[in-house]
Amino acid sequence: MTKYRTEEDTLGPVQIPADALWGPQTERSRNNFPTGQYMPLAIIRALLNIKKAAAQANMETNAISEEKGNLIVQAIDELLALSDEELRKDFPLKVYQTGSGTQTNMNTNEVVAHKAHQLNPDIEILPNDDVNKGQSSNDTFPTAMNVVALEALDKLKPVVQHLIDELKAKQDKYMKTVKVGRTHLQDAVPLTFGQELSGYVAALEHDLDYIKTLEPTLNELAIGGTAVGTGLNAAEGMPEKIAEKLSEVYGLNLTADSNKFYGLANHSGLDVVHGALKSLAADMFKIAQDIRFLGSGPRAGYGELNIPANEPGSSIMPGKVNPTQAEAVTMAALRVFGNDTVVTMASSQGNFEMNVYKPVLIDAFLESADLLTGTIMGFADKMIHGMTVNEERMEELVDNSLMTVTALSPHIGYHDSAKIAQAADKAGSTLKEAALKSGKVTEEQYDEWMDMLKMTNVDRKD
Repeated sequence: MTKYRTEEDTLGPVQIPADALWGPQTERSRNNFPTGQYMPLAIIRALLNIKKAAAQANMETNAISEEKGNLIVQAIDELLALSDEELRKDFPLKVYQTGSGTQTNMNTNEVVAHKAHQLNPDIEILPNDDVNKGQSSNDTFPTAMNVVALEALDKLKPVVQHLIDELKAKQDKYMKTVKVGRTHLQDAVPLTFGQELSGYVAALEHDLDYIKTLEPTLNELAIGGTAVGTGLNAAEGMPEKIAEKLSEVYGLNLTADSNKFYGLANHSGLDVVHGALKSLAADMFKIAQDIRFLGSGPRAGYGELNIPANEPGSSIMPGKVNPTQAEAVTMAALRVFGNDTVVTMASSQGNFEMNVYKPVLIDAFLESADLLTGTIMGFADKMIHGMTVNEERMEELVDNSLMTVTALSPHIGYHDSAKIAQAADKAGSTLKEAALKSGKVTEEQYDEWMDMLKMTNVDRKD
């Protein structure tokens, strides 16, 4: 049977599992809010780093004794050294709790205090008075939100660049491989596959630029605002010292030079940066859709691309290959679209001096960044890298296209060119047969004007 110890908070006694490092406020939350996913460990680690930086800043400003401050730092260092699995044991709270994240902040305070007691029972470390000194959940939690969002973006950006590099390699390889173009899902004039891929590359380069341009807004930290933005109970100079120490830990250019009333009540920075993630997801959806449609077949689809066979595609149809990486990234994109609504709605809920949708907002943001990071990497390595072109099929479709008649238009006019295309379609003949039959074009002229590669302007220098 589980053994318990009894501790008290301002509401009275609480029974807590005897071996747990958390205290009464964590235990209350654990029982009051059992639903949903756990608070992301990235937030926990960020809060621990904030508590460590606060203890160091408090020592430097003489707001806490070195004896207490150093013990808090030592306790946090030991917690930060734990694996995720080990750390989770003492951080059992869920995302769906108080909207300020107060219970997770107190979970952190209580665990650090109890860990400090284990290290030195002779020095009393209190969760509120010592670990949380000069802080409030209302400024530590949003500070952690910005830090972990930046951390997640640092993992995502190189993955997007990796996909760009893989696409560029294919772009260069197939720059003169002519294929039929398609607009409105109908046949259009030719282009090269390299040109088509260059559009994908440009889209992703823009998405990466959007993220890099917008992310500096997350460098502004709420720390130092304490309860409502006024900084009550925070030592002078403490916020700046915390920002400086966090910058060193995370390799970021963080600053406490910010409007604290904004920092507690508004999360427009996270909202606008997530908008860039949504744009990336939208472009990934488009790219993945194109690739899987162009690779559809092998006999009854477009059949222009050969996609890697990563795993059996069917439990009943032998030999089937499915575009699974494209399916994964498009499903992830849908989740990002949904998360963008969550982030936008949550960021709008800054009631008076504080936003109270913080946990669900950052959970949605981190899920989006994590999903994009993982599925884009898989798409780059397990689909784009091994993808090849079916040149025979591309040539067949170009030769059979009626829209190449557009190249005749400057010579014989739009009206007569349209008649040739319509005649070929009606008779089921080739475009060349219909053109010669019209008497508007000689065979020599047709062969000169209907240069498919020349139509793409791939060699044009302007």
